[in-house]
Amino acid sequence: MAVATPQKSVRTGNVTFDNTLPFVLISGPCQIESREHALKIADFLAKETGKAGVPFVFKASYDKANRTSLKGQRGVGIETGLAILAEIRDTFGCPVLTDIHDIEQARRAAEVVDIIQIPAFLCRQTDLLIAAGETGKTVNVKKGQFLAPWDMQNVADKIASTGNEKILLCDRGTSFGYSTLVTDFRGLPTMAETGYPVVFDATHSVQEPGGRGTSSGGKRAFAPALARAAIAVGCAAVFAEAHDNPDVAPSDGPNMLPLEWVAGFLADLKAIDGISKSRALTAGY
Repeated sequence: MAVATPQKSVRTGNVTFDNTLPFVLISGPCQIESREHALKIADFLAKETGKAGVPFVFKASYDKANRTSLKGQRGVGIETGLAILAEIRDTFGCPVLTDIHDIEQARRAAEVVDIIQIPAFLCRQTDLLIAAGETGKTVNVKKGQFLAPWDMQNVADKIASTGNEKILLCDRGTSFGYSTLVTDFRGLPTMAETGYPVVFDATHSVQEPGGRGTSSGGKRAFAPALARAAIAVGCAAVFAEAHDNPDVAPSDGPNMLPLEWVAGFLADLKAIDGISKSRALTAGY
């Protein structure tokens, strides 16, 4: 995707994020459930993206701090989680991404991961954004469900104030009434006007926050359609969590892609991406 503003490239390991270049897949289970499970998913995704010729970043969370209920499973913790992510990075040669929730986690995660992710609910937390920027790592910021896409310029400016411009801006849907999210695809080129690479989170965009009372629901069947639309509009990367048995996953199971969908998902997106990146995208012709 090309817009009027000159577009930045963000190089992370062996992957380049750029709104004008072929898309990157960011994928993995919502949370790290065990070393064996994380390695299994990473192995599958590395092989599928390799066959498809799609650059790949592995994502998983060591702690899901923003659970709907106190009873929700949160993950394996930072020490175990970072060790597993380091093993995946070294084994499969792919960058790894995880989210953080406080300043100290930014520093600790930066010792291992290639990309630090700021959760949507925390995207306006100035001290956290600055701490993430000061690590020098690539920072992927989820746009808050409550935030307009043009307001992400202020978010990016906070990180860039540290001298770190390795910034990715990620759309994950916008609140629409209670327990519902919608995607306004005008937001992707709007955020691209900042110059930074744009990521579309296909699986969290179909989430129904708190939709099950003590946990979030979702409709994963719509995730491929939204991802196709985002690629058609143009973006640098698609974020799509995947799981071998999402119906029993401890978090965000209703949204995640079953592994058997991944090959077709990648084939479809790659075909559309080739068309959408073939000409400049602007607000009109």
